[in-house]
Amino acid sequence: MTPAPPPKRAGIDKGNLAVRVGTAVVFALFFFTLLYLGAQAWAKAVFLGLLAGALLMAQHEFTLMGRKMGFNPSFLAGTLAGWGFLLHFYLLGRDATDPLPLWLVLTGSALVIHFGALFFDRDLEKALPSQAITWMGAIYLGLGTGFMMRLFMFEDPAQSNAGGRLVLALFLITWLGDTCAYFVGSLLGRHKLAPRVSPKKTWEGVGGNLAGNVLASFLIKAFFCTHWSAVDALAIGLLLGLAGLMGDLVESMWKRSAGAKDSNMGGISIPGHGGMLDRLDSLAFAAPVFYAYIHFVHGLN
Repeated sequence: MTPAPPPKRAGIDKGNLAVRVGTAVVFALFFFTLLYLGAQAWAKAVFLGLLAGALLMAQHEFTLMGRKMGFNPSFLAGTLAGWGFLLHFYLLGRDATDPLPLWLVLTGSALVIHFGALFFDRDLEKALPSQAITWMGAIYLGLGTGFMMRLFMFEDPAQSNAGGRLVLALFLITWLGDTCAYFVGSLLGRHKLAPRVSPKKTWEGVGGNLAGNVLASFLIKAFFCTHWSAVDALAIGLLLGLAGLMGDLVESMWKRSAGAKDSNMGGISIPGHGGMLDRLDSLAFAAPVFYAYIHFVHGLN
């Protein structure tokens, strides 16, 4: 009996790669300039606005996935609740007295989501899953963007623009890992990681992902966060890599359940990158992990 041939590698889509790189360069120039000026109060407000816009787009895509499955989640309620979480982290970073406490955000979100559905959702037979999907989007995106905002609001007397450096670390570590995963997986990938959830992901790609995460973490240590130890760089690279991978797989699972190829279903597509939810999936999981490390290990508040 002739043995089955080894699976073919996907190869690199050069046309799509050019579009991806071009879009990434344009965004990076603006984004890194903002982080460089992160010590300015107006820069933090601009970053808040960017995250609010990203949450709006991602919540729209999340709502469309739920509706594609036959349910009726509320885009408006989910967005308002998500913005509440985001605003909580922004105000907490400006005022330690916590002017918008989390209990108030949760209470207001419950009123908006459940009372809104009571009066405006005509398909009450699907009320439970519809409202659950609304809550899921609000919490997932609200906390994900909220912890990014909280990192940006950090101040450290021993280091200028500490928040900008931390957000740069979060994005660079996550993005370089994704980039290495793409190239290694495309060129060397043979062994499928989770074929039912994400057929293109391979164990070889995971190795490239983690290698890119750790490499980026040591680059951050060398040039931006020089007080990190080698243990810090290794731990942060691996933790953010694993958290980002989990976020990517979780979002792939949601898309698979909705029968969607990417998260953009009628929304605004980012050229070469798909929908906004596809861009936030890894970051939304990595940001809380990074915050926990910086808070509990380095003691920043």
